[in-house]
Amino acid sequence: MKPALRPPTITDVATAAGVSPMTVSRVLNGRGGAGEETRQRVLEVAQALNYRPNAFAQSLKNDRSNTVGIVVPDIVNPFFPEIIRGAELVARPAGYTLLSCNVIEDPEREEEVLGTLLDKRVDGVIICSARLDDERLLHAIAPHRAVVLINRSAAKRHAGTIEVDYRSGVEAAVTQLVAQGRRRFGFAAGLASSHGGRKRREGIEAVLARHGLALVFDAPCTPDIKGGAEIAARLLPEAARLDTVVCYNDLIALGLMKPLERAGVRVPEDIAIIGCDDIPAASLVSPALTTLRIAKQDLGEMAMRMLLDRIAGRNAQQGIVIEPDLIWRATTPTL
Repeated sequence: MKPALRPPTITDVATAAGVSPMTVSRVLNGRGGAGEETRQRVLEVAQALNYRPNAFAQSLKNDRSNTVGIVVPDIVNPFFPEIIRGAELVARPAGYTLLSCNVIEDPEREEEVLGTLLDKRVDGVIICSARLDDERLLHAIAPHRAVVLINRSAAKRHAGTIEVDYRSGVEAAVTQLVAQGRRRFGFAAGLASSHGGRKRREGIEAVLARHGLALVFDAPCTPDIKGGAEIAARLLPEAARLDTVVCYNDLIALGLMKPLERAGVRVPEDIAIIGCDDIPAASLVSPALTTLRIAKQDLGEMAMRMLLDRIAGRNAQQGIVIEPDLIWRATTPTL
């Protein structure tokens, strides 16, 4: 068996070009110090040999890896790939490689991944909808050079933040439904560890309290279609007590709708349903889902720009709050 061919080194380029390794280094790093003929010869030889600089060695020398991480709770949820896409659109032109990490809604894995990214010497990290509690999250991000949190608050010395104002969005939707005569609200709350879930509940309860009402159904579930089906199983025996269900996200709402239909519960006549996120399927199901729309790609782009600023030591913009848009469709009564 032939031994594997080793990748070419800077010494190989220097020997083939008839110059010193120092000259090759200066040419490839754009530092000058060589005539035009020598520069062209070095570049041609490097290309012919398919020479690639040792990125790890360069990162040690420059204290930069030109990589950044993005951590999401569940890559299967259509909400998060669009955020990753937006982040990638900003990172790549800036010369950064984006490492995407899926923690499958597991706080332990989230903590482990943040440690792994630190070991990989990433220059910064974006964390979407962190599931760690405040103390563990702050401990995990403290060693990182630059951090941006999406849908989580933190002091500016710890991280830049971009938050969606779910509370005001839910308040607007519930206010409309109360004005239409809806009184018996339920909440399919998602994970108990979700910061955004707590904000949604606050929005519902604020409106209901103003009208002397209270939630008649409030249950946690996984933030996916299976979670919606589980909510349906719990909700159906007491469906007559409800006329509206606000869901943590669209996936839960979609998982809830089919069991209701099979049970003969009409949407929205018997129970109105509201989702959150406006994933593509929300407008394709029948009846089409009323939801809160977040510009997810824009969210990723904003987060990456903020992260690059923090990597560069420019921390002028510490926090952004985004207002979601209420998209009124057929799972709620006509306005």
